[in-house]
Amino acid sequence: MAIYMTEEGLTKLKEEIQQLETVERPRIIAAIAEAREKGDLSENAEYDAAKEAQGVLETKIAQLKARLMEARVLDASDIRTDEVQILTKVRVRMKNNGVEKTFQLVTEGEANIAEGKISVTTPIAKGLMGKKVGEVAQVQVPAGVMEFEILEISL
Repeated sequence: MAIYMTEEGLTKLKEEIQQLETVERPRIIAAIAEAREKGDLSENAEYDAAKEAQGVLETKIAQLKARLMEARVLDASDIRTDEVQILTKVRVRMKNNGVEKTFQLVTEGEANIAEGKISVTTPIAKGLMGKKVGEVAQVQVPAGVMEFEILEISL
């Protein structure tokens, strides 16, 4: 199954893998070696913890590499702004309080709420997808139903 992401998201994924392989892996290997020097491995909690951390790290690296292999880069020139879709920025007005917000719909790996980037897998993004300017999206969230009026769609 293909995983779609932007060029920026692909770069971040590659950087994360490199960080784990070149910084974290050697750090854990050093911790294992240090713990091994302390003697009896059968009762060495530091050794057990370091080996467990190594297993977790190697699993994470393998998962990220699998994700990288499945990655397909989205080309922004293929994105239309006549309706809300992945990579578009959408300015909305919340009907219950009149507050305006702007969201960019991105892949899960690129989501960052502080930057206004929400994953296309979130309830809000799912509710906004396919809507056009002037339409109202009703979105079921844990607190109930929220209504968002679509004010603007851009890249």
